Amino acid sequence: MFLILTIVLVALVFEFINGFHDTANAIATSVATKVLSPRQAVILSAVCNLLGALAGTAVATTIGKGLVDMNAVTPMTLLCALIGAIIWNLVTWWLGLPSSSSHALIGGLCGAALATAHGNWNVLRWAVHNPATHKLEGLWPKVVLPMILAPAFGIVVGFVVMAILLALFHSWRPNTINRVFRRCQFFSAAWMSFSHGTNDAQKTMGIIALTLFTATTQSPAFDELPGWLGFLRSPEFKVYLWIKVACAITIAAGTAVGGWRIIRTLGKKMVKLQPIHGFAAQTTSAAIIQAASSMGIPLSTTHIMSTAIMGVGMTRRLNAVKWSVVERMVWAWVLTLPITAMASYGFFQLLRLVGLAG
Repeated sequence: MFLILTIVLVALVFEFINGFHDTANAIATSVATKVLSPRQAVILSAVCNLLGALAGTAVATTIGKGLVDMNAVTPMTLLCALIGAIIWNLVTWWLGLPSSSSHALIGGLCGAALATAHGNWNVLRWAVHNPATHKLEGLWPKVVLPMILAPAFGIVVGFVVMAILLALFHSWRPNTINRVFRRCQFFSAAWMSFSHGTNDAQKTMGIIALTLFTATTQSPAFDELPGWLGFLRSPEFKVYLWIKVACAITIAAGTAVGGWRIIRTLGKKMVKLQPIHGFAAQTTSAAIIQAASSMGIPLSTTHIMSTAIMGVGMTRRLNAVKWSVVERMVWAWVLTLPITAMASYGFFQLLRLVGLAG
């Protein structure tokens, strides 16, 4: 029981860190363009993250039972997965790098599951046909392929959206454009925060639901829980309302803390932005993330927002984007999955060595 409560607590810690780590995705451009003050932007993002987190469970289901064999997962597996993801998130936050919390969690889950299965790679669901939906599920269609395609979409769609806006409003005076898109950017920032909640918050929901499911099925002691702890019983994989509310409130609280190091990287260091550029980048990102959430794809909101900013900046000129900053970000993206997988694998093996894991 203590272990299960510890895992739920650690999962919520990850969600809190996810909130302030990924705050920049939604508000960096609003702050950089001076549409909103940092305090206003954080409050707006926190409220919309909360609302988005309560909308749907498709991504949570993918994380909980779509990527690794549920029968090979133990509570200790999930604890090691979360520890690996949390450490990487804190390291990249300290360095000001907008890395992916999503990929950190997925990498940690895969590495810990592989260690639990004594190196049996079959525990990873690479590409599995779902007879009910007649679609492929697993790591390839839900994680790896989107990881490759989504940044490309961010750049291309961001460029196209910005080009269309420039064509439509090229005859307007700069002051008029700034005034109009300052107002528009308020709504694009709200949509971006909402879509972030629909995707990122659900990942921790999936981990908590999987924790309760594995504990219930693997430990008879859960049948003897007192009535007031009955909400912890989970004989089937299901994202209960209390899980959604807990994760929604936690990610909103994390968002309220803010991630000012990453905001500087995304909003100021990568490319100089005006309100119209911020609107284009946020609208592009929100639309792509919302579409991914509806399909249960745990997309990296960091990758999408960053590449959308690149695409928007490229409409000015290629050297408007500070490619040295982009290079640092790409390295963080490439390294996230393998590093968190190896770290979580190592944590589990260490616990096995001292007799705390089987």
